[in-house]
Amino acid sequence: MLAGSVNVLRAQVDPHFTQYYVHPAWLNPALTGAFDGDYRAAAIYRNQWSSIASAFSTTGVSLDLTTPRSLNVGVNILNQRAGDGGYNYTTAYGNAAFTAIRFGAAGQHRISLALQAGLIQRRFNTSKLSFGDQWNPVTGYNSANATREVFGRTSSTVFDAGAGMLYFDASPGKKANLFGGFAVSHLTRPDDSFASSDGKVNMPMRYTLHAGVRLGINDNLALTPHGLFLRQGKAEEKMIGAYAQLRANANTSLLLGANFRIQDAVAVQAGYSFDNMVLSASYDINVSDLGKMVHGVNSFEISLAFTGRKKAKTPEVDFVCPRL
Repeated sequence: MLAGSVNVLRAQVDPHFTQYYVHPAWLNPALTGAFDGDYRAAAIYRNQWSSIASAFSTTGVSLDLTTPRSLNVGVNILNQRAGDGGYNYTTAYGNAAFTAIRFGAAGQHRISLALQAGLIQRRFNTSKLSFGDQWNPVTGYNSANATREVFGRTSSTVFDAGAGMLYFDASPGKKANLFGGFAVSHLTRPDDSFASSDGKVNMPMRYTLHAGVRLGINDNLALTPHGLFLRQGKAEEKMIGAYAQLRANANTSLLLGANFRIQDAVAVQAGYSFDNMVLSASYDINVSDLGKMVHGVNSFEISLAFTGRKKAKTPEVDFVCPRL
């Protein structure tokens, strides 16, 4: 390092997914209820850098409901585990999206405004950690040896809130349907008790911008280019990509896609849609120097989403929802 220069630490506090559209309420609470149906349940699992001990694993589950009163509601839970110390990061949120803003000839241009509120809990297990004073120069390391290390706290639970807005064109039969949204997470700037000994550090807000367009190529093929921008503190994530939906018949489709997370990774994705269920898997190939540190072992995700309807669907052209 040159004299007088300074290293800048850039770190994103929040977990993230490559298939971010499967866990939409985490991405933007305004996506709550933005689908064709009465309820949607989804689950996603991510395993990251499995070549290292106690690698990152992240699980997300969500449920959202539409109502006839221009109000959609939902809940989503995320848990991340990592490290030899049993580190756990858990979030649980409730979402409410106001959907009455509609314009255009048939009201198919829609704007959703939403709020999100819930809890963030982080904890670790000191019994799984190793300390220097547990080392004996004669007998070596012994986990049974007492340590003089003292921790002020091993867990923290704080209130958190966020907000978001979304625009999408739900007009059926169009060649191009635009969608886009903006969200701010951690509006309450909750205490980041694990970042300093005096607990006077606040979690940075996360800004999310996402957009895309669904292009109807023909009756059996649709292409959806999309982009994502995240900023939290001094950390940024930029992703561009596209996925194609090839319809085999009225009930079955094949999904193929690719994403590029700039200065980080290339991800490939394949999925299968049958009736109201979508099963999808993706694999990240790291293209940064980090790939060498984890010996070429990257990240894998698998997701399952189901959309249910209490009533029969009208036999019309599919409602276009902002899936990405």
